[in-house]
Amino acid sequence: MRRTDPEGRGPVRYGPPLPGQGLPLLPGLSATLAEAADHDGTGPSGRTFALLDAACGYFARRGLAAEPDTVAAAPGAPALFVAVTAALGGDVLVPRPCPAWWAPQIRALGRSVFHVATPAECGGVPDPYALLETVRRIRAEGGDPRLLVLAVADDPTATVAPPEVVHETVEAAAGEGLHLVSDETWRDCVHRPHETVLLSPAEMLPDRIIVVTDLAGPFLPAGWPAAVARFPATADGAALHARVLDVLTALGARVADPVAAAAAYALDEPADVTQRLATGIALHAQVAEAAHRAVVTAGALARPPQAGRHLYADLGPLRSALDARDVGDSQELEDFLTARLGMPAPGGHRFGDDLAALRVRLSTGPFLGTTAEERHQSLVSLRPLELPHVQRALNLLGSVFDDLRDDAQRWEPPR
Repeated sequence: MRRTDPEGRGPVRYGPPLPGQGLPLLPGLSATLAEAADHDGTGPSGRTFALLDAACGYFARRGLAAEPDTVAAAPGAPALFVAVTAALGGDVLVPRPCPAWWAPQIRALGRSVFHVATPAECGGVPDPYALLETVRRIRAEGGDPRLLVLAVADDPTATVAPPEVVHETVEAAAGEGLHLVSDETWRDCVHRPHETVLLSPAEMLPDRIIVVTDLAGPFLPAGWPAAVARFPATADGAALHARVLDVLTALGARVADPVAAAAAYALDEPADVTQRLATGIALHAQVAEAAHRAVVTAGALARPPQAGRHLYADLGPLRSALDARDVGDSQELEDFLTARLGMPAPGGHRFGDDLAALRVRLSTGPFLGTTAEERHQSLVSLRPLELPHVQRALNLLGSVFDDLRDDAQRWEPPR
């Protein structure tokens, strides 16, 4: 029996946002936004032309040719996701775990969402055999699976799916006639881009896959919502694109002109944007590696983080110590670690994982400082892990997990 009822604990209203940058705002972005602040912005929803042109260039530089009439923009990926789901209809499949906002978007439309297990080596992409079995079971029970959503560079697990896994999963989905949405928000935040091969599903099946990028991941602050989507350049893709624009218009989901200007500036990738992105990625990668080391040294489980600003930890091996602290599920783990660490630590149930599993996402942004001065120091330091405020945060993380390890060892039965 569940000890915690997550429905009473704000699963949507208090759900975790995208992991923040934790860094000073880039001056070029703020100047561009300020310059556009007096524009009234009466253009049609999803058709902010400068932003769409910039999005086309962004996608093309990643091997995904696009034209303005195959691209849409919206105030954040959730709005695009709602529009695509509404336009396609049917049931939706997602990996377990998955970004916190995917499932609520589907359920808000009255659609069924089915979680599919991921392979051992990564998150974000369903195991192809589990996907096939889930699709067949849904159909046998009278369901109508139409859409698979996946993320090659994943939130929450911070992993990058190997190309062979992507190939097998995409082929399985296409064989079952599913549409695919590839959430590529974190593709530009791979920690070791020269050592990691990231394959977009759209490179495999460009005629069947919609690519979505939320700019609040790599480029913009979370409070400046903007996202872009690339649709297949086919007759079916054009029809779906038109339906999505209709839904966005009905929702009033247009990007505010100042934010659209900043988003277009970022997607054009001038030198200040690319340099900041590279510096930020390197910084977050160092912190993520140090946090991962502290977590696994204490006996918890976590895949090495490969992208983004977070890691996903499984504290199952420390369950006996957590039980002694009345922590028996992921909501209680969230409450416990948030209080002990002084930073958000959303439990795995936020991401579609089992409530009984003791899993948590830890973001690296809070380790970079609590003041503008500390965050600036983190950004410019050659040895950010040696900064006092970063050391304090990492030492606290290590201390909390080491205490759990020591208590778990005391509770182990004699052999």
